[in-house]
Amino acid sequence: MQSLYELYKIGNGPSSSHTMGPKRAVDKFIKTYSNIESLKVILYGSLALTGKGHLTDYIIKQTAGDIKIEIVFDLKKECNVHPNTMEIIGYDKEKNIIDNWTVYSVGGGTILVDGENSSDLPEVYTLNKFEDIKLYCKKNNLKLHEYVYNVEGYNITEYLKEVWQAMKDAVERGLNAKGNIPGRLRLSRSALNVYNTIVENEDDSLRQTRLLSSYAIAVSEENASGGKIVTAPTCGASGVLPAVLYYYNHEKDIPEYTIIEALAVAGLIGNIIKTNASISGAECGCQAEIGTACSMAAGAVAYIMGLDIDRIENSAEVAMEHHLGLTCDPIYGYVQIPCIERNAVAAIRAVDSAKLSMLMRKNKSISLDVVVDTMYETGKDLHSHYRETSEGGLAKKYCRNKYYNKELS
Repeated sequence: MQSLYELYKIGNGPSSSHTMGPKRAVDKFIKTYSNIESLKVILYGSLALTGKGHLTDYIIKQTAGDIKIEIVFDLKKECNVHPNTMEIIGYDKEKNIIDNWTVYSVGGGTILVDGENSSDLPEVYTLNKFEDIKLYCKKNNLKLHEYVYNVEGYNITEYLKEVWQAMKDAVERGLNAKGNIPGRLRLSRSALNVYNTIVENEDDSLRQTRLLSSYAIAVSEENASGGKIVTAPTCGASGVLPAVLYYYNHEKDIPEYTIIEALAVAGLIGNIIKTNASISGAECGCQAEIGTACSMAAGAVAYIMGLDIDRIENSAEVAMEHHLGLTCDPIYGYVQIPCIERNAVAAIRAVDSAKLSMLMRKNKSISLDVVVDTMYETGKDLHSHYRETSEGGLAKKYCRNKYYNKELS
């Protein structure tokens, strides 16, 4: 598995696979060849179908700077390796081809260049299954965050502090922002409205729901508006983990060093899912994005609650298991509907998953590794209409009903 530096990325939304990934790909190409006069970038699969709504063409042009660039949305070519596929062709002054790369944006901003054996960063974890890590930790009397520190080096905590600060900033900016989110849907920001529904002396469970929801929506609205967020594990699912950690830090007075340790635990879970399955909505549906975010957050909550490694696994497994089959069907390709509300639901479910794990027997029949494998298989079985193409589900129904209602009026 790769480092948590590769999982948690601080950057601008709205999409890790559609903006961060293409940005990194074009930037890498340009830095590789100093004599580029012009570029042609061809987008395929989900990048072509939802690239406009995800600002893919915008970020590519920004990254190219003064270099002449042509962007083509190819809606017909099948993507046999990964649904987020792009081709980058570089030309010199005489319009000769310098090189031609095929690049896959595999989720979370990570890219794979066709023909290369690995992605941008080397593998740093020799163990990549939760069961193996659990056995190692028990044998060596380590907690999960201590295992992360041992593998990555203690300096990883400094980066996790930066991640936590970026998460807090996103929550607080989102809670104070007003107006509409950019895009054809013209959605009004709602995080502050949800937060302002809190009343004194209300039921604790209702207060928890309001706070978790407002925090998650705040970050998700920041992401949808192109604000700075953290991939946890993706931009589209970036509101879940910050909401949960912010809640426990601000409402339950959990100290920051514990939050950093919980971030390490969550990151380890996210890494396991990314390595053995996928965190890409275009590859496996929203179960891969929101499901993973919920699983990460549930593991973090379980750690904060002082639960042991078996209960942490149970919490993460429950969270992922009950997202199996979740589709990715963003309306108009924007990371707005159903994405923003979905982050709030997953934040609530993460806390509930951790609490539920305390009530169940320790040695469950379904392990985290099994449910991760199941998620990947389920994602591959999903029709492409339900994997970030906006050709099915809510995206299709919304557009059809809107057209129908317009005709009636």
